Amino acid sequence: MDWTRGHAIGHGSTATVSLATSLQSGDVFAVKSVELLQSEFLQREQQILSSITSPFIVSYKGCDITRENSKVMYNLFLEYMPSGTLSNAIQAHGGRLDEPSIRNYTRQILRGLEYIHLNGLVHCDIKSSNILVGLGGAKIADFGCAKRVEKEGPIAGTPMFMAPEVARGEEQGFASDIWALGCAIIEMASGSTPWHNVNDPVSIIYWVGYSGHLPDFPSCLSEQASDFLDKCLRRDPRERWTASQLLKHPFLVGERNSHVAKQIQESNSSSNSPTSILDQCFWSSLDESESLHNSVPVPPSSESPAGERIRGLSSLSGKPGWDWDESWTTIRGGSRDEGDTIMDCIEFKDDIVSCRKAMAVGRSC
Repeated sequence: MDWTRGHAIGHGSTATVSLATSLQSGDVFAVKSVELLQSEFLQREQQILSSITSPFIVSYKGCDITRENSKVMYNLFLEYMPSGTLSNAIQAHGGRLDEPSIRNYTRQILRGLEYIHLNGLVHCDIKSSNILVGLGGAKIADFGCAKRVEKEGPIAGTPMFMAPEVARGEEQGFASDIWALGCAIIEMASGSTPWHNVNDPVSIIYWVGYSGHLPDFPSCLSEQASDFLDKCLRRDPRERWTASQLLKHPFLVGERNSHVAKQIQESNSSSNSPTSILDQCFWSSLDESESLHNSVPVPPSSESPAGERIRGLSSLSGKPGWDWDESWTTIRGGSRDEGDTIMDCIEFKDDIVSCRKAMAVGRSC
């Protein structure tokens, strides 16, 4: 594909995200670029995104290699989401979202997680800044840490959103994405990180892995929402609900079903019973009541694509946020005593950590 690069809309320690335009069609998309010699994570993301397709995952548009300013660049073409991240949406709504908004975003994220889990993939880095928001709703992005569940490999992700078993270097499976979703719900409800009392990444890893504590549940959440969060944030990964189970939780389906039932009941009480199946007035009233349900304001819902676009146009605000933290820290373990455990070679990029488990110390790195 012939294309031209526009202005940068985000950058990190190595990769840059720019707007791009197809010379053939005029379509605008995002291009994520990094020098070819440093493109391991970007090539991994390309391999995964090119193998999956879902309305709840940012779309893959292609890739190529170019020479620019005497540098050989690897470029990944992605769907452009003009409204930025879920983190931006939280800030745009005063630092926290109301419960209906949390419900709709959570449902969309879960549908994306259900899809990738059914395809044997673990995302490994679910958080609000890796969820992009557009006119069609929320979509999961940034698959640079993702992996096939059956393949062994280094543990990766953001310490603040790591599940206990991940922080201990034991395993990183589907259940770890569910834990991270729970942490993202806390972000949406409170506007703060799940472990707001701990800031240092290494301390967070040790605290999450070994303290036995859970994040504080926001007091503003309803009983159903708190129960849903409880099903996500179980320290034992075997006790966490799966994405498919959570999609059937009353927090996500109860209010929707009761709302439709209420609308139908009101329609029935305000109109005569149909005298035959050809009584058009009766059936029209039911259609109108369901339309009312599908036109509830923000945030965008996944049930009606047209409704999502309308809601998105009316509710999304703020500039896109593609900014990444520039800091890198490399931590290596010192002396080791037999029988203890350590996370050896922990690399932090944009608060993302890649860990290799080694048998050694019980102290932090």
